[in-house]
Amino acid sequence: MESLTLSRSQAREIVLQAAGLARCGQFGTGREAVYRLIDHLGFVQLDTNYVVERAHHHVMAARVPDYQAEWLAELTEEGRIFEFFTSDAGYLPMHDFRFSLPVKESFAVNRKPVTHAETRLMKQVLDRVEREGPLMVGDFENDRLEASSGWWDWRPAKVALEQLYLEGKLMINRTKGFHKVYDLPLNLVPHDTDLTVPTAEEFARYVIRRTLGALGIAYLKEVAWRARYVKWNLIKKEMEKMVSAGEVRTVAIEGLKSAPLYMLADQEMEIDLSGEAFILSPFDILNVFRHRLRDFFNFDYQIECFVPAPKRKYGYFSLPILVGDTFVARMDAKADRKQKVLIVHNLHFEAVELNEDMLVKIVEALKSFVKFNQCRDIVFKRSNHTAYLNSISQWF
Repeated sequence: MESLTLSRSQAREIVLQAAGLARCGQFGTGREAVYRLIDHLGFVQLDTNYVVERAHHHVMAARVPDYQAEWLAELTEEGRIFEFFTSDAGYLPMHDFRFSLPVKESFAVNRKPVTHAETRLMKQVLDRVEREGPLMVGDFENDRLEASSGWWDWRPAKVALEQLYLEGKLMINRTKGFHKVYDLPLNLVPHDTDLTVPTAEEFARYVIRRTLGALGIAYLKEVAWRARYVKWNLIKKEMEKMVSAGEVRTVAIEGLKSAPLYMLADQEMEIDLSGEAFILSPFDILNVFRHRLRDFFNFDYQIECFVPAPKRKYGYFSLPILVGDTFVARMDAKADRKQKVLIVHNLHFEAVELNEDMLVKIVEALKSFVKFNQCRDIVFKRSNHTAYLNSISQWF
């Protein structure tokens, strides 16, 4: 199959359609829309940052207009989705469970050597869960020998629980307060789930299809990043086979000199963007690869919560704002849940001319975002564009 040449505009449409952002409600409404979205993306990253509502809920709310936070827990309880760590922690559809098995095997094989004491502790922890049922870290005595020196200086029982989870001997559920509950797979995985371990080639092809399905157009390095548990050469080899078989197409973007790009051969090409505004999480599938935003959208974005405060340009947790196929602003916001106020520390507009219709759409997205964060009001602290901010503020 010949390589396909696309304009930047066509490429953006394909990327947004794959991300579920061609229009609001692209997967419908209600709880089933949440499942369809997770099933389509294959993986929705989970994050604990609570400056605004957590990333996994944010991803859902941006795409499912009537989203309710409890739906993720309900889908987990029903055994339709599960939580696991691939490139990051996230939610996956249960029918992909067998493809988590090579990852778990990799964690078991490639972990650093453990001592006899650590092996004994892991066995004791697993025995307790088998005897007593689901347990949390707090159910184990504080077995730390020295005071904590930082966030990741976990106590031994916590380390044991996490290692058992990564190796697949335990799974995770969540309380309403978002605390981890560790349980046995037999209690969370439906009995009719396929547990056949895929071959390395099967796993590589699964990752290729899933990554291209969620990204629309991707570089090989993005596919390999999601498949960090198989060898780079195998991903490359299977990609070449899929291109030769006509399952995948190579893509070139007009005016973009880059490494080869790939797209599923059955990718929909006739795409109609709604032009709606979306306030996105930094951990949204659209935003996790910084170079893609530059290449396709001419948008240089970096989440700055990991940047030292003196070096931040836009704020601690700035959220990209997309209108149609253009990133028009980034908003550093914090939800004051006691006062029920969304505080916008900085609303920074990009060098893009906005008309009244676009500003109205941004206002609609802001109102939805205020409600989603269980707030009633919004306060703007500063902006680099007074005229746009004044136009937006008058609607509140």
